Amino acid sequence: MENKAFIEETFPVKEVSIESAREKNIRHGHISTLHIWWARRPLASSRATAYAAFIPAPDDIEELEKKKNFIAQLCRWENSLNPAYIERAKKEILEANGCKPRVLDPFAGGGAIPLEALRLGCEVYASDYNPVAVLILKAVLEYPQKYGRAKRKSAERLNQEEEYNPLLEDVRKWGEWVLEEAKKEIGRFYPQDGDSIPVGYIWARTIPCQNPSCGAEIPLMRQFWLAKKDKKKISLYPYVEGREVKFKIVGDGYEEMPDGFKPEKGTVKGAIATCLVCGSTVDAKTTRRLFQEGKAGERMVAVVLHHPKKKGKIYRVANGKDMEVFRQAEEYLAKKVEELRKKWGVEPVPDEPTPEGKGRGAERAFSVRNYGLNTWGDLFNSRQKLALITFVDKVREAYRKMINEGYDGEYARAVVTYLGLTLTKLSARFCRLSVWHSGSEAADKTLAQSAMPMRWEYPEINIIEGETANSFIGTVNQILEVVNFLVNVNYHAPSNQASATELPFPDNHFDAVFTDPPYYDNVPYSYLSDFFYVWLKRALGDLYPELFSTPLTPKSKEIVAYTNNRTWEKAKEYFENMLSQSFKEIHRILKPNGIAVIVYAHKTTSGWETLINSLLNSGLVITASWPINTEMKARLRAKESAALASSIYIVARKMERQPTGWFNEVKEELKNHLYQKLDRLWKEGISGADFFIAAIGSAIEVFGKYEKVMDYEGNTIRADKLLDYVREIVTDYTVRQILHNGIAAELSPLTRFYLLYRWSYQNVKVHFDEARKLAQSVGIDLEKEWNKNRGFIIKEKEYIYILGPHERRLDELEEVTELVDVLHKALLLWEKGRRDEITQTLEETGWLKDSFFRVAQAVSECLPDESKEKKLLDGFLTGRERLMRDIRDRVEQRRLDEWGS
Repeated sequence: MENKAFIEETFPVKEVSIESAREKNIRHGHISTLHIWWARRPLASSRATAYAAFIPAPDDIEELEKKKNFIAQLCRWENSLNPAYIERAKKEILEANGCKPRVLDPFAGGGAIPLEALRLGCEVYASDYNPVAVLILKAVLEYPQKYGRAKRKSAERLNQEEEYNPLLEDVRKWGEWVLEEAKKEIGRFYPQDGDSIPVGYIWARTIPCQNPSCGAEIPLMRQFWLAKKDKKKISLYPYVEGREVKFKIVGDGYEEMPDGFKPEKGTVKGAIATCLVCGSTVDAKTTRRLFQEGKAGERMVAVVLHHPKKKGKIYRVANGKDMEVFRQAEEYLAKKVEELRKKWGVEPVPDEPTPEGKGRGAERAFSVRNYGLNTWGDLFNSRQKLALITFVDKVREAYRKMINEGYDGEYARAVVTYLGLTLTKLSARFCRLSVWHSGSEAADKTLAQSAMPMRWEYPEINIIEGETANSFIGTVNQILEVVNFLVNVNYHAPSNQASATELPFPDNHFDAVFTDPPYYDNVPYSYLSDFFYVWLKRALGDLYPELFSTPLTPKSKEIVAYTNNRTWEKAKEYFENMLSQSFKEIHRILKPNGIAVIVYAHKTTSGWETLINSLLNSGLVITASWPINTEMKARLRAKESAALASSIYIVARKMERQPTGWFNEVKEELKNHLYQKLDRLWKEGISGADFFIAAIGSAIEVFGKYEKVMDYEGNTIRADKLLDYVREIVTDYTVRQILHNGIAAELSPLTRFYLLYRWSYQNVKVHFDEARKLAQSVGIDLEKEWNKNRGFIIKEKEYIYILGPHERRLDELEEVTELVDVLHKALLLWEKGRRDEITQTLEETGWLKDSFFRVAQAVSECLPDESKEKKLLDGFLTGRERLMRDIRDRVEQRRLDEWGS
C-alpha cells in the first residue's frame, strides 16, 4: 500500500497511554462531567489517533521521532486549547489531505471521538442509535459551537465594550429562574433547622423480622458511617429500646464511639438481614419476597445539615417533625401529579417498567425488580418525585417564556436542553439507588458502573440549596464549565439518530471513520439510559419528538448481546451479525482507500472472536493495531475480578484483500510478525491480560488481509482457531520473558499455567472461559483440574480462582511433586519456621535445583506488593542463602555419615 498513514507505521503508545489514564482524574471542564455516558473514550487517545491517521508516515527516522514527540504533546489535556499545537495539527492535516477530511462516528455515544476530530479541523458527522446519546451529542458537538461564540456589548462605562457569551449567560439565567420558581413552590418541604440548612436526609429500607416472637422492624443498612476521614469519624449508632431499634450520633464532636462498635458492620449483607432486637436472620430469598409483596418500608434515620458560617457537615437523628414535613410533601405530590397529568397529557411520574434483569447477556446488570421496584418512578421517594416533576414543569415553562420573550426557537431549545440534562445528571444522585459517600460526605451517583444494583440505605439530597455538585444550580455551573471548554472548538458537527447498520449516507462519502462500537455484552446502554430517557421525555419530549417517540429507548437494532427471549448462543450470533453489518456499512460509506480507526476493549477472547469474525466479513483490511492504556492503576487494583487497562485501536482500510491464505503458510507468517510485535509490546510495558489482548490486535493484521484463510482440506479457518494458535505463541513468548532465561521448557503445563495466571490476573478471579483458553494454550484440560482434591484451581460459579499458599493447608500437601504444590508447601513451612522440613521436602521431591527458585522469583514479580503470597515469597527468597547453606551442611553430613559407616 502506498502512502501509509503515520498510525499504520508507528505510534507513541506509552506517552498517549500515560495521558489517557491521567485524564480520568480531570474533572473541571471535561466532557465526562457534562452527563453520564458509559465507556466514553479518553480525549487524549481520540485526538492522538485522529491526527496520526491523517498525516503520512515520514521516511526519515529522525522526522518520525519528531512526529511521535509532537503527538505526545498534542494529546495532553493542557494543550486541548493551545493554538501552538492545535493550529499546527490542523494545518498539517489540511496539507496532507488537500482539503478538510470528512469524518463519521456511527457509534458516537458521549462524543469524545467526534469532538477531537472536530477540534482538528475535520468536517465531522456523529450518530448514535440511542436518543439519550444523541441529545448529549448535540450538547457537546452542536450547541456550544453554534451558539457559544463570544459577542461584544456596550459596557456601562461610556465608549467601552465588553465581551459576553450569550449561551453561557442564558443557561445560567434560565437555570436560576427555574430554581427560584421551584423554590417558591416546594422550598417549604426542605425547612431550615435554626440557622442550618438541610443538605440531605439519610434513609434506610426496612423489613419486619420474621421471627414470630419478635416482629421488630429491621433497618437495612450495609454500614453506619456518616463521615470517615482522617480527622473526622462520625457514625450512626443503633441501639435497642424495648422492641424498637433507635439511633444516636457518635464520634468526633458527638457522644464517644462505644467500645467494640464497628460502624462498617451493618445489618444486611448480600440481602441477608440480621435483626438487632432478637438476633435472628432473614435469608436473601425472604428479604426479596418481602419487598415484592409490599411488606418492606423505609425510615428516615438522620438529617445532614450545614451552617452557612461554619465549615463541614453537622448530623442529627431524624425526628417526628422531619417526618411530618415529608408527609406534607407526599400530600402535595398527589395534588401536583393530578395537576400535571391534565397539563401534560401524560403520567408525570414515570410509570414505564424497569428492566427485568434476567438472562446471561448485558441485561443481567439489573436487580431492582427483585425488590418490587417495577417502574422507573419507584426508584424515587415521594419528595424526590415531587421535586423532579416540579423542576421538569419549570423547565417546560422556561422554554415557553423564552419564546414569548422573542427568543429564536432553535436557540431556546438549546438553552433548555442543558437544563433538562442538568436534571437527569442530578437524578443519578437524587434517587433511592444513590449512596452516601462517607469520605466526601456527599451523595454518590448510581449507574456509574454500568449496572443498577439494589441499595439498602440512601441519601435524599436537598437539590434546591447550595452550589455543590448535589444541588441544581451547582450542577448547572458544572455543565457550564464544560460548555465554556467546548465553545472554543471552531466548527460544529450535525448529530443524528441512526442505526449503524443502516447509515443515511451515500457510498464512498467519508475519508475516515473513527468509532468505538459496543463491546459484546459489556454495557446495556439502552436499559441504563432509560433511567434518564423517562425524565428527558417529560422535560424535552415536545422539543425533540423524533427522539422521544417511543415509550422507552429503542432496542430492536441495538448492537449488544442480550438474551431476552433468546438463548446465549443466539444472542452472540445476533451481536456478530449486527456488528458485521455495521462494519459493512463503514466499508460502504468509506472512500476508496479510506481509513478507519476502531476501538475495542473487551476483556474476554469470546468478545474478540466476535469482533474479528465481524471485521473479516466486512471487507475492511486491518493494517495496524495499538494497545492504549486508558485506566488508572488504582481503579484496576480495586476490582475483585480481572479487568483490562488497555483498549486496542485497530486501524483498517477500504482496500483490496489478498486472495485465500493457506493456514500453514499464514501460521508461519503470523509467528514471524507476532514475535516482532511482542518484543515491542513488552518494551512498551504492556503486561498481563492486556498483553494477550494486544497480541490478538497484532495477529489480525496478518490474517485480516486475506479474503479467507483455509486449510488444505478446504475448511475455512475462523477466528477461534486462529486465536488458539495466537495464544500458543504468546504463551510461549511470555513464559520465557517472565523467567528471564531458557528454563521454560523444564516446566510442567500446570506450573506454566500457574505462572501465566499470576502474570495475567494476579490474585483475582477470572471468567472460566478465559481461564480455560489460557489453560488450553499450555496443554491443560481445565475441567479435569478444577476443584480436584487438594488442587490449587478452584471453580466458583462461572469463575476460576487460583489458590495461593496462604489459602491451603499443610496436611493437604503431604505427598506432592508438582512444582506449584511443592512451592506452596515450602512457603507454609517457612512461615511456620520449620526450615529443616523445607530442605527435606525439596530433596525428596527432586526440586532442590535452581529452576525452583527462579519460578518462585518470577511468581513474586507478577504479584502486587500488598499480596500475601508475594510477602511469603519475598521472605522465603530472602532466606534462600541460609536455606542453601543448611542444605549443603545436610548433604555434607550425610556424606560423612556414609563414609564413616
